[in-house]
Amino acid sequence: MSDVLELVGIEKSYHTGKPNQINVLSGADLKITRGEVVALVAPSGAGKSTLLHIAGLLDSANGGVVRIAGQDVAGLSERRRTGIRRAEVGFVYQFHHLLPEFSALENIVLPQLVNGTSQGAAEARGLALLESVGLAARAGHRPAELSGGEQQRVAFCRALANAPKLLLADEPTGNLDPETAEVVFEALMTLARDEGLSAVIATHNPELAARMDRIVRLENGRLV
Repeated sequence: MSDVLELVGIEKSYHTGKPNQINVLSGADLKITRGEVVALVAPSGAGKSTLLHIAGLLDSANGGVVRIAGQDVAGLSERRRTGIRRAEVGFVYQFHHLLPEFSALENIVLPQLVNGTSQGAAEARGLALLESVGLAARAGHRPAELSGGEQQRVAFCRALANAPKLLLADEPTGNLDPETAEVVFEALMTLARDEGLSAVIATHNPELAARMDRIVRLENGRLV
């Protein structure tokens, strides 16, 4: 199976003023194969979000190698990095970040239009994704008219709008009650399996982590 994501020796530190330096990642290695859903577990402040941002090309490492779908992204222009991020990577955060003035369907259509998809094809894709998470009847509703769990399911659909190979999710059920978190998690896993994509999902929930294909832990800046 080919590697959708490969991180090799990732280093990341922040300077807080001489001589202080905070080392967040210290030689982190990770390989994610096609179709694999991996749980990323670590205490708050350990660097999970930093790792996900580097993997998704939202941030740059101080050292190490990032490969997405086999391509080393080092040295690429920001325009090329943006193109890879838009086409190959989907993001989901703890808060849904939906555009409040647009409907659920429109929130899923917009990133496709930016990527060059026609209006008709984008709407068809959006409706199919909403149907897969049980929200087809809510397609015309704006975020304020949806529950927290519904908003997060729409956010999943938006993340997968452009059919990325890799999904990165940062505590996607962290703001939800246990019952709603279960519904949202099941929707996420269904989407991942149906789309055949790989995923790295940061979570504090050991029960959800245990239901993924593999668990990796971030300890002292390394993945174990």
